[in-house]
Amino acid sequence: MSNQDKQEQNKLHGILAEFRNPKELVDAAKEVNQSGYKNYDAYTPFPIHGLDKAMSLKQSKVGWIVLLHGLIGFFGALTLMIWVMGYEYPLNISGKPFINIPIYVPITFELTVLLSAFGATFGMLFLNGLPRLHNPLFNVDRFDKASDDGFFICIEAEDALFAEDKVKKLFRDAGAANIDEVYE
Repeated sequence: MSNQDKQEQNKLHGILAEFRNPKELVDAAKEVNQSGYKNYDAYTPFPIHGLDKAMSLKQSKVGWIVLLHGLIGFFGALTLMIWVMGYEYPLNISGKPFINIPIYVPITFELTVLLSAFGATFGMLFLNGLPRLHNPLFNVDRFDKASDDGFFICIEAEDALFAEDKVKKLFRDAGAANIDEVYE
C-alpha cells in the first residue's frame, strides 16, 4: 500500500505551515487570526514576544485556579486547627489559649503553598488537555524542527472556516517556506 493510499484512508487533521523566522510567524498568526480561524496553534522552539497578542489569546485561567486552591489550603488549615485545638480536642499546653493563631502560621503557610502547587500543576494539565499520548503533528517529519529551529502554524480541519485550498493559499500568501497536510 503506497503512502498516498494510506493518506487517503486517514482523516485530515489540518494544514501545517513552516515559516523561516519568528517575525514571519507572528505576521502569519495575525493574518490567520484576522481571517477568522479559531482552531489553530503556533509551535516554536522558544517563547516569542507578541505571538499571544497576534493570536488574540485570552488570559490564562491557571492563575485563578491557583488562587482558589491557595484559599482552600489557607482556610482549610485554619479551620481544621481551630476546630481540633479549640473545640474537639483541646489541650492545655503551658497555660496557653486553646485557639492560638500564631502557632498555626507555619502549617497554614505550608498547606496554602502545597494546594496552590497542586492547583497549578493539575490545572495546567487539565486546561492543556494533557496527557495526550499522540498528536497527529508528530507524523510530519519536518515538525521535529519545532523543538530546535522551526516555526510552525497548524490550522485544524475541525475549524468552521476550514477549506484546504483556502488555507494553503493563506499560508502561501503569508510566506510559508513549507506547507504540509497533516493526517490522523
